[in-house]
Amino acid sequence: MVFDIDMIKKVYAALPGKVEATRTMLGRPLTLAEKILYAHLYAPTTTPYERGKSYVEFAPDRVAMQDATAQMALLQFMTCGRDKVAVPSTVHCDHLIQAKVGAEKDLATAIDTNKEVYDFLSSISDKYGIGFWKPGAGIIHQVVLENYAFPGGMMIGTDSHTPNAGGLGMVAIGVGGADAVDVMAGLPWELKMPKLIGVKLTGKMSGWTSAKDIILKVAGILTVKGGTGAIVEYFGEGADSFSATGKATICNMGAEIGATCSLFAYDTKMADYLKITGRADVAALADEVREHLRPDAAVYADPAKYYDQVIEINLDELEPYVNGPFTPDLAWPISKFAQAVKENNWPDKLDVALIGSCTNSSYEDISRSASLAQQAINKQLDMKSEYTITPGSELVRYTIERDGLLNTFDQVGGVVLANACGPCIGQWARHIDDPNRKNSIITSFNRNFAKRNDGYASTHAFVASPEIVTALAIAGSLSFNPLTDKLKNKNGEEVMLDEPVGYELPLQGFAVEDAGYQAPAEDGSGVQVIVSPTSDRLQLLEAFAAWEGTDLTGLKLLIKAKGKCTTDHISMAGPWLKYRGHLDNISNNMLIGAVNAFNDKTDNVKNALTGAYGAVPATMRDYKANGLGAVVVGDENYGEGSSREHAAMEPRHLGVRAILVKSFARIHETNLKKQGMLGLTFANKEDYDKIQEDDTIDITGLATFAPGKQLTVVLHHQDGSSEEFPVNHTYNEQQIEWFKAGGALNVIRAEAAQKA
Repeated sequence: MVFDIDMIKKVYAALPGKVEATRTMLGRPLTLAEKILYAHLYAPTTTPYERGKSYVEFAPDRVAMQDATAQMALLQFMTCGRDKVAVPSTVHCDHLIQAKVGAEKDLATAIDTNKEVYDFLSSISDKYGIGFWKPGAGIIHQVVLENYAFPGGMMIGTDSHTPNAGGLGMVAIGVGGADAVDVMAGLPWELKMPKLIGVKLTGKMSGWTSAKDIILKVAGILTVKGGTGAIVEYFGEGADSFSATGKATICNMGAEIGATCSLFAYDTKMADYLKITGRADVAALADEVREHLRPDAAVYADPAKYYDQVIEINLDELEPYVNGPFTPDLAWPISKFAQAVKENNWPDKLDVALIGSCTNSSYEDISRSASLAQQAINKQLDMKSEYTITPGSELVRYTIERDGLLNTFDQVGGVVLANACGPCIGQWARHIDDPNRKNSIITSFNRNFAKRNDGYASTHAFVASPEIVTALAIAGSLSFNPLTDKLKNKNGEEVMLDEPVGYELPLQGFAVEDAGYQAPAEDGSGVQVIVSPTSDRLQLLEAFAAWEGTDLTGLKLLIKAKGKCTTDHISMAGPWLKYRGHLDNISNNMLIGAVNAFNDKTDNVKNALTGAYGAVPATMRDYKANGLGAVVVGDENYGEGSSREHAAMEPRHLGVRAILVKSFARIHETNLKKQGMLGLTFANKEDYDKIQEDDTIDITGLATFAPGKQLTVVLHHQDGSSEEFPVNHTYNEQQIEWFKAGGALNVIRAEAAQKA
């Protein structure tokens, strides 16, 4: 089944003319990203946009939402006065299924436990014309790749790994729910014109090396913020040499370098994937405009002239990588990893190895891993570590079961988990003898921040390809190098693992009995969306208050966060996922993972009213009850990680008025703006050190708040002294209106009321 074929035909029909007009306007050859971006402008332009500076309004082709973020997005959408979504949109139930014992039981438990939320998402999707993928259907990004992604398209999704669809040549960008509301309401979606990083791939991978190793190496080069504000475009003969799903793996994990998205050019590998997933019609349409779905020839010839930065990687020389622990950009070639384990005193014994997830759950990934599991059987080797497999979708799961791969995993003691996010996002009821024991796990996932997978700070999480993860599981040791090292089998013989083998695509094609899709009602006007007023899972939203029209004075310092402060630190997942549709309840996790710079503790801050130390949310609730606002101060790349807008909505809900940091991650800064919050950065990063624990803070200059104009922060210290310094912001005129109105949604509501 081909979804939305008429929309795709319309995009391709207009593409050649739009590309030629852009080429004429810019007066030069175009990269692929430029072709897609300019072809998706909300309104035509006669003036080029400046990368990294110009705010641009786009018209994405579609929206995708996962269940944890869809709740808040749709609670916002139902208040904006629309009868139906303006673009094709989908909801995917993948985040709320906890991995505990195995797929069947875990899925049944999730359906029972989350019935209220699933019923809400199903009914609201039905009402507003949204496609609904039921629990067990699969992880959003895998399902999108199998059904919706198409070369040259543009999509936004309420999950930071939405860029996965770049594996099929689509500009796919992770956003907060409020951005999704804009597009579903038919309004333009705003983004600062991205810079362009080109990654030239030469040669061809072989042996133990896989697509995952490319992005693991790139993460080591660019770090977790090196791609911020940029699209990473991969090109070269090396890029055309491997599978579409391998390309998707790279684009998926591009989120870990802060990239707006990542992108590959249309090629025969993409066409093959489209055909085998029932979309030969899309491949035929793409073939007709193939030249417009790739960079111009001159870009290939002289890439440094057209990209802001160029990285070259020779795939002939690339070796497998292992990244971690605690950050996805700490990159180790496998040849140097054992030494790093020893020198850093990381636990060498491997407790658990986990493959699958949205990043690496393709047929190719699973079949190559299964070949190693089969070797373990044939060579009389035991799996030394606990080993789990997470299929990315029911389509993949059904097919690998048909082809006997699940049976192979079963023979080595592997546990197959539900087609869901599970341990990758902290939805893992891990069995461990001592939660405080230093231990190591390795995954084929994308993130490995402290506590992310199992909630334990003692867990050292590493990231690698499914092949390397499986090999290390067989060895039970982090310091094992499958390219060079031998293992002793049950008979006492020394054996080596052969290189993994697999298939890019299933030889017999894909198969599935029930993919898990529910089409919306033709007419949703009679569908009732019920939210119980006594529910602790769902809560109807109330509009945030508009700006008072004055400077913000007398604000208290809530917390001065030290070091890495991701969205996991600001709004944890795991057990808190059940409250994603209830703003007040989930606000009880606000910043509980952030480290207080004044005592190096988490969830422990000084209450300026009482002098006592206590939990961050409780302290903020006390300030709010007493009519006081507050400021959160943070370090570099504040808010990196997930797209979850709860990390912006919770402080807004509890009365935080401004977030002041050294630098922001892109999605989080946008989320703050959408919710009417002030997101500010130190003009001089050293001013971070001036913030004292007992400070009262003023933010002045708001009466003349304007793009490019600094505001001023005044610190009133406890000893009676004061000092002030300038702070920067990136607000444009429209975003300032959001601030004044109390949030972007208030602006949409006002516009809808005027039209009514």
